[in-house]
Amino acid sequence: MNVLVFDIETVPDVEAGRRLLELDGVPDADVATAMTHLRLQQTGREFLPHHKQRIVAISIAMRAGSNFKLWSLGDEDSDEPELLRRFYDGIDRFNPTLVSWNGCGFDLPVIHYRSLLHGVAAPRYWETGDSDNSFRYNNYLNRFHWRHIDLMDVLAGYSPRAFAPLDQIAAMLGLPGKMGMHGGKVWDAFQAGDIASIRDYCETDVLNTYLIYLRFELMRGQLTPEAYDLECNRVRDALRDPDRPHLERFLSSWRDQAD
Repeated sequence: MNVLVFDIETVPDVEAGRRLLELDGVPDADVATAMTHLRLQQTGREFLPHHKQRIVAISIAMRAGSNFKLWSLGDEDSDEPELLRRFYDGIDRFNPTLVSWNGCGFDLPVIHYRSLLHGVAAPRYWETGDSDNSFRYNNYLNRFHWRHIDLMDVLAGYSPRAFAPLDQIAAMLGLPGKMGMHGGKVWDAFQAGDIASIRDYCETDVLNTYLIYLRFELMRGQLTPEAYDLECNRVRDALRDPDRPHLERFLSSWRDQAD
């Protein structure tokens, strides 16, 4: 079975904000400030709704055959439609089980709205059994199906009162958790043109999610203890890459936590 773990990083969609707030000619930073300030007045929190988010990174951990690979889609110059097309291409090609942390609550709704905006087609992702009967009772869209496993949702028993942050569950399990950045710093990094750091940060979130997924599979009997150890070692081997220092740091922190 192919498994595709994913995470996205977003910034305010200042183009939409400029239109919605009638702020023609206003710089991006000021538009973003206006958007978050209005949101704070309306809800008491600055975090923008899904349809006002713009995707700037999508990172993937892929377990296929005997291989494990971690990467961010496209490159630092890739625009949003390309990131979306590459994400859906992976689904078309590998027909994987999708795994996320809060994917139902955040990542996928944002992906939906951005795909709607850019007209990115994804027939396999949206399949519910009309063309392929195997998707009728197990598809990517139904909250209680298994083609997409939102670990936060499943582990909470589908109860919002039991939701937990990724970094806290990672830390509880002896994993590195957040490293070097958090979601609140993504906009600043984006304005500074530091897409590389955003992509690195997104990849470490994917790593935490994948390692929690392995523990989940151990818990529900899909992996034996021996197979679980084998999968963790497969990840460790993939992280030993001197050209990707953020992965070396993750590995070092993971080792320190284990010690």
